[in-house]
Amino acid sequence: MTIDLCGEQLELLPQKAIYWKREQALLMADLHLGKINHFRKSGIPVPSKANEKNLELIIELIQSTNPARVIFLGDLFHSHYNQEWEVFGELVKHFQSISFELVLGNHDILSEGQYVRKGITLYEELRMPPFIFTHHPLETEDQDFYNLAGHIHPGATLHGKARQSVTLPCFYFGKQQGILPAFGMFTGLARIRPKKEDGVYVIVENAIVKV
Repeated sequence: MTIDLCGEQLELLPQKAIYWKREQALLMADLHLGKINHFRKSGIPVPSKANEKNLELIIELIQSTNPARVIFLGDLFHSHYNQEWEVFGELVKHFQSISFELVLGNHDILSEGQYVRKGITLYEELRMPPFIFTHHPLETEDQDFYNLAGHIHPGATLHGKARQSVTLPCFYFGKQQGILPAFGMFTGLARIRPKKEDGVYVIVENAIVKV
C-alpha cells in the first residue's frame, strides 16, 4: 500500500518495512537481531530457525525493492556480541552496492568498531527532509520535520463479533510523528490509542489494511 506523507510517496510493506521511493531507501525498525541467541543462552527454548526467518525477510525486501540505502531506525542488534552478528555481516557484505545505515537505539550496545567492521554508517538521528529519523519518538515536535521512529512496537486491536479481538502490528502516523512496527520476531506489541485523525495501517498476514 502506497501513502502520501508530507508530499512523499511511501510504500508500506507487509514485511513491516517502508520503501521511500524518491530516496530509494528501505526503512526498518527494531530488528533485534541476536535476541533469539540471547534467549537460548539463557535457557529459553526459542526456535533457532527464527534467526533465519529474519534474515530471509531482509533479503526478500532488498530483492523486491532494489534500494540504494537500507536505514535501520534503531535496535538492530538486541544484545552483546554473538555469532548472529557475523551472519548478518555476511548479508551486508553480499549487497556491497547498498549503503547500510543505523540510527542508534537503546539496544545497540555493540562497540562502534563492530559496526565499522561491517561497513554500517551510524547516526544519533538522521535528517532527510521532510523527515527526521530517530529510534525513540521525539518528545518535542519539530515543525520543520516529520518524525519517523521505532521503539514502541505499535499494535492495533481489532474487534469482531461475539467480543472477539486481536492485536496486530501496525504502522501509525500522527500529525507530526509516525511509528514503524517492530520488524523482528519475538518483539511483542504495545497497544496504541490513536486519535480519530491519525492514520493506522494494520498488517494482516500478507496485506496492509487501513483502520
